[in-house]
Amino acid sequence: MTTNNSSMNDDRDDGADPDRAGDAGERLKQQRDDLQLLNQVMRHDIRNDLQLVSAYAELLGDHVDEEGEEYLDVIKANTRSAVALTTTVRDLAEVMLREDVDPGVVSLDRVLSQQVKEVRSAYSRAVFTVEGSVSEVEVVADEMLDSVFRNILRNAIQHNDETPPNVTVSAAVDEDDGVAEVRIADNGPGIPEEQREEVFGKGERGLDSPGAGIGLYLVQSLVDLYGGDVWIEDNEPKGAVFVVRLRLAE
Repeated sequence: MTTNNSSMNDDRDDGADPDRAGDAGERLKQQRDDLQLLNQVMRHDIRNDLQLVSAYAELLGDHVDEEGEEYLDVIKANTRSAVALTTTVRDLAEVMLREDVDPGVVSLDRVLSQQVKEVRSAYSRAVFTVEGSVSEVEVVADEMLDSVFRNILRNAIQHNDETPPNVTVSAAVDEDDGVAEVRIADNGPGIPEEQREEVFGKGERGLDSPGAGIGLYLVQSLVDLYGGDVWIEDNEPKGAVFVVRLRLAE
């Protein structure tokens, strides 16, 4: 009798509770549905409202005095920043909603050049310098590689206290290691070494750390997905250099 009871207990312990597993599955589905809804709201409602604010701010330019122009510039700058944030949240939601992602092959020069062009047009006060070319290089990534460079480029300007902000973009290929390396340098205040992991959301304090944002968390998430690496170095004489290494496509 004792042996039989023990056997029955073993069978019971090894089996999963179907009700509990079902509840977990339902919760996961609900969380994905909620995230999808948030993504839709970001893509449409909030973004459209912000673009309307931006359009009316432009129209007000001819109707304010010199003092009013100063306030209007603040409205425009913060509206642009909020629109950029909705783009980042949208992209992060896309990453979190993915299943079984298998990176493909992307032209590095095409993506990098396009993002430099777009960010340059959005921040006319900044000075961009592009050094070198990797026009024939293809890397392991997907269509969201543009989010990596867009967020690093915007970060180099938004957290820059110099007038004007200077951003230098360079790229090189290491055939021996099978990688392409992109370096995005700025002349801002720099990032202390002890905070460099935290700004990517990797440190103990993660996204709660001062100056950290979801843009760089998204950068880290995507580069990890591609099997690459990203880190920060000191720039000379001041500023920071974001280094992105991506695998060359075979």
